[in-house]
Amino acid sequence: MKTIFESKATNTGGRNGHFSSEDGVLDYDISMPGRSGKPDAKSTNPEELFAAAYSTCFAGALQAVAQGHGISDLGDFSVTATIAFNKEDDGFFLEATLDAYLPTVDKATGEKLVEEAHEICPYSKATRDNITVHLNLLLDE
Repeated sequence: MKTIFESKATNTGGRNGHFSSEDGVLDYDISMPGRSGKPDAKSTNPEELFAAAYSTCFAGALQAVAQGHGISDLGDFSVTATIAFNKEDDGFFLEATLDAYLPTVDKATGEKLVEEAHEICPYSKATRDNITVHLNLLLDE
């Protein structure tokens, strides 16, 4: 295995604390949201950060598989990740939903791209068999 790059961030105080990246680009307070939202609108939480990272990584995987199929233009495509923080009797768990909007391809092609992206995306690989991931293809009607 060849490491391409590494990123580093440090948290102090846990879910009601603070974190920053080693380079200082990310520097946020952390707060646990309740049913009515975040107690501090300028804070973030691990699930929000995971959603940002997963959506970005999956979008990159979509671009890679599209290129592999000779599709050079996905248009104004997007991926929205929703990360749910859930609780059951035996503890807490995460669930992910990925909504991939692919306006320039037909349904069959879009489904193929989404499935193949899910196979190669590093975040999908990391979550495979660990959390439920729902894949949704969104197309123009």
